[in-house]
Amino acid sequence: MSARAGIVVTGTEVLTGQISDRNGPWVATQLLDLGVDVAHITVCGDRPADLTAALAFLAREGVDLIVTSGGLGPTADDLTVATVAEFCGRTLVLDSAVEATITDIVRSWSLRRGVDPDRESVRAATRKQAMVPDGAVVLSPAGTAPGVVVPAGADTPVVLVLPGPPRELQAMWPDAIASATVVDAIAGRVDLSTETIRMYGTAESELAETLREAETIAGFAELEITTCLRDGELEMVTRHAPPAAEAYRAVADMVLDRHGDTVFSTDGSTLSEQVATLVAGHRVATAESCTGGMIAARLTDRAGSSDYVMGGVVSYSNDAKSDLLDVPSDMIAEHGAVSEQVAAAMARGALARLGADIAVSTTGIAGPGGGTAEKPVGTVYFGLARADGDVVTRRLVLAGSRADVRERSVTVAMHLLRRALLGTLSAD
Repeated sequence: MSARAGIVVTGTEVLTGQISDRNGPWVATQLLDLGVDVAHITVCGDRPADLTAALAFLAREGVDLIVTSGGLGPTADDLTVATVAEFCGRTLVLDSAVEATITDIVRSWSLRRGVDPDRESVRAATRKQAMVPDGAVVLSPAGTAPGVVVPAGADTPVVLVLPGPPRELQAMWPDAIASATVVDAIAGRVDLSTETIRMYGTAESELAETLREAETIAGFAELEITTCLRDGELEMVTRHAPPAAEAYRAVADMVLDRHGDTVFSTDGSTLSEQVATLVAGHRVATAESCTGGMIAARLTDRAGSSDYVMGGVVSYSNDAKSDLLDVPSDMIAEHGAVSEQVAAAMARGALARLGADIAVSTTGIAGPGGGTAEKPVGTVYFGLARADGDVVTRRLVLAGSRADVRERSVTVAMHLLRRALLGTLSAD
């Protein structure tokens, strides 16, 4: 078994959902890439008793390394360092070198903001952040708070204490993971490979059946396989040590044999990455109603997208569809704004108005209201127009909440765009 780690994310604002946890998943990804098995990610509030309970739980689980994030600031509720020190049976000591470093940082910050850097409250805050567990390795601050690495004790693993702001945590990570104490803690790590297969159109139950049959393959038990259905795409992620590579290849071959017509990625590349590669040399436009610009946002999320994205039109009202995309008003009156005809006209309009050679459109009923027996909530029409061809349309009824329908519509539109760029999109 590889070296194991646990992650504790502190902060009442994270626990209550006021802000999303960005540190836990990020740290887990870094550790997994290093071959460290992440056993748990725990979120707890800014209460010493709860943090101590989380640390104790991970210690009982036998992890080699605990990584904490948050609670290193100057305020009264920033108690992580003191709590970790007590848990590890170490006293807090003032590190004068750290105090001097923080003083210089705070002085510069204070003068820029017109705050007296010699005010007693400022000096007290600086001293608080310079108190570190006896014997700990200090990591230079990326903000004002240093990180610390607390060596293992008789009943406690190595504890790596990092700041809460993601920018600071990520900046400190290289020094943290290079610390000799951390290196020793994860010395038992195994060089694991992570393989990802992505499918669009295979049900999770179908893949589950295939994997049940794959259990007879020699070495299958050495594979850690997880599946996830997200916005209509099915992802199969497999982690394995080098000796299990042959078993993985056999499982992957079975999946490709059973579901190859829906597999769009075997190398871990995402849909957005593939579209960004395929779209080179093209001029793309979007025309969106129910998705409200989400397709354009997905396309422009990558640096360099200005080379191929011409623009997008969010035509929510009927007048906008007519005025901005030249959709005939009588077409809307006859077929409805949510129709195959209007989706096709929107795509043609975006193509012409924005000088593109390929355009994708959406018009639908995201809900929760507005549905009819003929066009229930979740009905979405898609259009894909090319300058050198006819418009291809699709109609789908997507399940879920309003957010689900919109997000899944983006996925459908991106897959239509991908297939069109590959030349595999037919009018059927």
